[in-house]
Amino acid sequence: MMNFPEHLKIEDFDYPLPPERIAQFPLDIRDSSKLLIWKEGTINETAFSQVDHYIQENSILVFNDTKVIRARLIFTKSTGATIEIFCLEPVLPTAEIQGAFQQTGGCTWCCLVGNAKRWKDGNLRKEFLFHDHKYLLNAGKLEDAGDGHFLIQFSWEPASVTFSEILEISGRIPLPPYINRGDSVVDTLRYQTIYAKHEGSVAAPTAGLHFTEEVMKRLQGKNISFEKLALHVGVGTFRPVSAPILSDHVMHSEKIIVSSATIRNLLQHLNDPIVAVGTTSVRTLESLYWLGVKLLVGEKNKIPIVHQWDAYDEKYPHHFSTESALQAVEKHLDQQKLTTYSGSTQLMIVPGYKLRLVHAMITNFHMPQSTLLLLVAAFIGDDWKKVYKYAMDNGFRFLSYGDACLFFLNGSTICLK
Repeated sequence: MMNFPEHLKIEDFDYPLPPERIAQFPLDIRDSSKLLIWKEGTINETAFSQVDHYIQENSILVFNDTKVIRARLIFTKSTGATIEIFCLEPVLPTAEIQGAFQQTGGCTWCCLVGNAKRWKDGNLRKEFLFHDHKYLLNAGKLEDAGDGHFLIQFSWEPASVTFSEILEISGRIPLPPYINRGDSVVDTLRYQTIYAKHEGSVAAPTAGLHFTEEVMKRLQGKNISFEKLALHVGVGTFRPVSAPILSDHVMHSEKIIVSSATIRNLLQHLNDPIVAVGTTSVRTLESLYWLGVKLLVGEKNKIPIVHQWDAYDEKYPHHFSTESALQAVEKHLDQQKLTTYSGSTQLMIVPGYKLRLVHAMITNFHMPQSTLLLLVAAFIGDDWKKVYKYAMDNGFRFLSYGDACLFFLNGSTICLK
């Protein structure tokens, strides 16, 4: 049984990060970023373009193919005040993310509103031209949902246009708050992975930003196969843990989508190394295990969600194998005649957590006192301090547009079928 992480103090997961070490722009070439390799306590470094040299033949690379949406909408009031609406998640007429993007004429989203005090009442209005066609977007504030969140009702003309198209032609790239500049043309391409497919994220799964077609071809040349899943990254990923004791922190929830074909393929290759590209892929894969456990203990009629502390709760046995858990998910999808698992995860992976599916992870360097850094610490233990000091001492670039790491789970803690 895992120890409940109530004893963990977030101050123990801090490190000095000077602002000048935070990458403000991407490098000219994606795979020219540096790559730090950690394996069983030993650190090496190379260029990311050489990552195929360090991944074993017959491995499975699991990518998050979520697509960053142009989630920032800028309105200017007649008074000259600028109001920014940051679209977070759909509410009406559907909360299902892909269906929400296909809505025409109008929809309601939960949003963050910048400069909300200057928006007392009335609708905001925005007119814009695109390819010589005129568009009109209206935004009305329906309800204060607390913590800076509001329900915003959008309507637009022409009504035949989808909300996805409205965001694409009028929205701005939602760069992280630690990138101290406005978005530019380069971000349209570079704050997106080359394999991005499913719209829904307000932040990029940054480990994937380093991959190029050339790197992926070399990986395939080693008989390394690729699997895709989606975790739609929410704005909560940028929030530091504010509670001094970890048990008091409320983990953000994120939407995940995994096809039954991917689950079957994982089942067939549980004895092969599984390499997760990004912390988002780690969370999604591990959430599949706990979803399977919940199904195995009889929670068949519950909303498909993995809660923050499920992995540490005594009511969920830890003796189930990875194979049996994934088989339970596969069986559930078959019984429901579904080809895709679509739900959400709030799973918090912290030191003491035992990885069930993932044997290695590619990731970037993360913010101090963040849930992402806690996940890294769960993966490589206290060596995270040594890794980050090495990176700081050797000119690595940090955060979203920064350099990458490749971490291998110690053999003694890998959980195979």
